[in-house]
Amino acid sequence: MDTLNPDHPPLIETPATPRVWKFWGTALWGLVIFVAMFVGQIGAIVLLVAQRDLPMDIASLQLVGHEPQALALSVIMGLPATLAVVWLAIRIKKASFADYLALHWPSWKQLLFGAVGLILVVLVWETMSRALGREATPGFMTDLLKSGRDKGAALMLLVAFAVAAPMSEEVLARGFLYRGWSASFLRVPGAIILSSLVWTVVHLQYDLYFLAEVFTIGAWFGYMRYRANSLWLTVVLHALNNLTAVVLTMWLGG
Repeated sequence: MDTLNPDHPPLIETPATPRVWKFWGTALWGLVIFVAMFVGQIGAIVLLVAQRDLPMDIASLQLVGHEPQALALSVIMGLPATLAVVWLAIRIKKASFADYLALHWPSWKQLLFGAVGLILVVLVWETMSRALGREATPGFMTDLLKSGRDKGAALMLLVAFAVAAPMSEEVLARGFLYRGWSASFLRVPGAIILSSLVWTVVHLQYDLYFLAEVFTIGAWFGYMRYRANSLWLTVVLHALNNLTAVVLTMWLGG
């Protein structure tokens, strides 16, 4: 009866500290993940240029890269590259991929709350855009999506912007970056802000006004990632946001 013997107190197992990359490890791996995403995307364009026997130069890459089908394929090919490097970074820490990225399904209440909040954020920016006489969607995106619809690339663009892009960007921002930075000196608030800033940088093709909108949406996603402890929740919200924007722009004039 060692448990009752004061000379032999019961052993208390201390839970193992989760293996997590902290601030600098997360930052460096985040840079590698971003580069991998870019390489995967540009690699798709390079492949298309090679298949058409075009000169392998900047002009050819730009020419092909502006085509809706090519751009959609580029976005799609960024996903496996992103997942591969994220898996490697987590594997090195000998951690669970699903637990590290919080790949847990949210409840319907969490999903509803996140969707309502997202709608409110978007409506605020929509109202501001109308009041300022600004377009609600960047002009180049409107041209791209309508061109893709007319050229038979609507389905590819839907898959790219409503599936591949949300998964790639959420795995990087609210998945890997948030996980490591929230466990560092930044804690949860700092991790939400910094990961949202990084996500905003990914969208530098927009002007400052749209970048501000991207940041606020990213901050909401970050809050929901914290509140629900679910990356799937932010992936779904991101996908719904992009899907709505693509469908409205393609078929309802933006």
